[in-house]
Amino acid sequence: MYAITIPEPGRPEALVWTEVPDPVPGEGEVLVEVVASAVNRADVLQRQGFYSPPPGASPYPGLECSGRVAALGPGVSGWAVGDEVCALLAGGGYAEKVVVPAGQLLPVPEGLDLRQAAALPEVTCTVWSNVFMVAHLRPGETLLVHGGSSGIGTMAIQLAKAVGAKVAVTAGSKEKLERCAELGADVLINYREQDFVEEIRESTAGEGADVILDNMGAKYLDRNVQALALNGRLAIIGMQGGVKGELNINTLLRKQGAITATSLRARPLAEKTAIVAAVREHVWPLIASGHVRPVVDREIPMNDAAAAHQVLEDSGHIGKVLLVTS
Repeated sequence: MYAITIPEPGRPEALVWTEVPDPVPGEGEVLVEVVASAVNRADVLQRQGFYSPPPGASPYPGLECSGRVAALGPGVSGWAVGDEVCALLAGGGYAEKVVVPAGQLLPVPEGLDLRQAAALPEVTCTVWSNVFMVAHLRPGETLLVHGGSSGIGTMAIQLAKAVGAKVAVTAGSKEKLERCAELGADVLINYREQDFVEEIRESTAGEGADVILDNMGAKYLDRNVQALALNGRLAIIGMQGGVKGELNINTLLRKQGAITATSLRARPLAEKTAIVAAVREHVWPLIASGHVRPVVDREIPMNDAAAAHQVLEDSGHIGKVLLVTS
């Protein structure tokens, strides 16, 4: 088979479409013939040499895919050769074939085609696990999403609205904010021109955000805590703004706030399996009913993955960028 390899870390051109050995499914694993994968910030970090795959994972980038089951490993039940699926991966999605733990497979939701399904696993699992399983967003509460026009952001808006929450977003352009509004966002904040702390206070009558989903890390840490409501929860899922920040513990104490930080890729298999099962139970019906949809910006041939990475680095997209094998 062919896969995208990274002989040496570097710029997007470091991604090389190369012939490699076919993977073989082991105990409890399924072999999937990949139709599409999706590009994530973690893939960019891996290409740059800053985010190695966890032990035992495929060395190729790609944290999600869609395709058809090609073979079953020993001990697998509930799936059959030919099933159309999408999957959460620890790596290996940028390839013609990938091996997946059976517990990380999902059926293609009703109403979506096979390519579209590749845009779902990483964003649905990230949003559901952080915003709902950890931060426990409830109806009537306010969710602030940084990077509202990203793949994660566009999914977070829709899921939060589906459960009856109010949604505020930050983004860097009028076009991106307008797209967030179309998806249901109530409060639109241009982070280049507005102070999100002040905007959140004004839009919540001074109370603040009950839950904040943050992809920036250090750069926003202090202001995120300022923006929290009483008993607010800050869920950090990225480090685009750095890794070391200053925390005013007094402010956090006064707000009785909580801060969590998670990385989906490094979680143990049992935790990923539980998250995937929760997504299938709670999110898949919303997709089948049409209340939630993946936002796909464009499709790019997988052997031109460098072009897709450049799109992400330029922030020239809204939603997900897909890599397709044919």
